[in-house]
Order: sequence, then structure tokens, then C-alpha cells
Amino acid sequence: MNIGRAKEIAESADVITVTYEGTPVIIQHVDEATKMARIYSRKDPENEREVPVLNLIEE
Repeated sequence: MNIGRAKEIAESADVITVTYEGTPVIIQHVDEATKMARIYSRKDPENEREVPVLNLIEE
């Protein structure tokens, strides 16, 4: 996924299916400088982590 699209999804009110390593996730924040996204799993919202935006896949 590219940075622009990740930011659009993070700011969208719509529910857009995004996966990271096959797990559905929510994008909380995108850092353009580092090209990293803060995400959390829909099943485990307490477990936030930073991952490369390029590894996110829009379904």
C-alpha cells in the first residue's frame, strides 16, 4: 500500500478492510517521514504496533 492511500483509510469514517500478514487491522496513524503505520488487530485492539506501510494490503 502507498502512504497516500494508507492516510486516506486512516482518516476515513468508512470501514475499509486492510490486512497485515493476513490479519484484519485498523490503521490508527500514518507517519509519512518513516513510512510506518500504527495499527491494531480488530480482534486484539490493545495490541498496537508500528509496521511498514508497504506491508499493508487493502482487500
